[in-house]
Amino acid sequence: MNLPNKLTVLRLILIPFVMFFYLADFIPYGIGKLIALVIFIIASLTDLLDGKIARSRGLVTNLGKFLDPIADKVLTSAVLFLLIADLTIPAPWGVIIVTIIIAREFMVSALRLIAASKGVVLAADIWGKAKTMVQMIAIPFCMLLSYLYTCGLAVPSWLVLTMQIISFTLIGIATILTIISGINYLVKNRDCFKEEK
Repeated sequence: MNLPNKLTVLRLILIPFVMFFYLADFIPYGIGKLIALVIFIIASLTDLLDGKIARSRGLVTNLGKFLDPIADKVLTSAVLFLLIADLTIPAPWGVIIVTIIIAREFMVSALRLIAASKGVVLAADIWGKAKTMVQMIAIPFCMLLSYLYTCGLAVPSWLVLTMQIISFTLIGIATILTIISGINYLVKNRDCFKEEK
């Protein structure tokens, strides 16, 4: 197994650790959530590295093409579910946001399968990359906000409010980009739905 694929597998292995520490209420002062945040950032960095290394060294493989999007989607989905479960992203918005994000991922994955059956490869475009980048920034901010809610320390109200504004703005932008990129994929690749004559 080459280095990029090892990094992708590492990302998959780190997901249960992110979830475990995020939920580890037995660790005092919410330190578990900080540990989960650090592990999430490390996992996100492997996402940046594996693709760059694979392309620069000519190490792109079918295994990598299969594992990389799965690792990305499971990592972000798992943490988003945690953030709505503890109401860091408040109801009902959390459920709506996560449903939009996951629905878009299913839609694009299905579109890629249809395109692949026709011998077409759908590469990530600027909207998809922007969506991923903002998501990977928004989620750590939300995780940090969750820590502030549960750390049990005397956190200044202005700090909590500032983190709420930043976190909710970022997750809102990520959701808007998710919708735009999903529509963009459908419009650009609508020929994939044409039946063969």
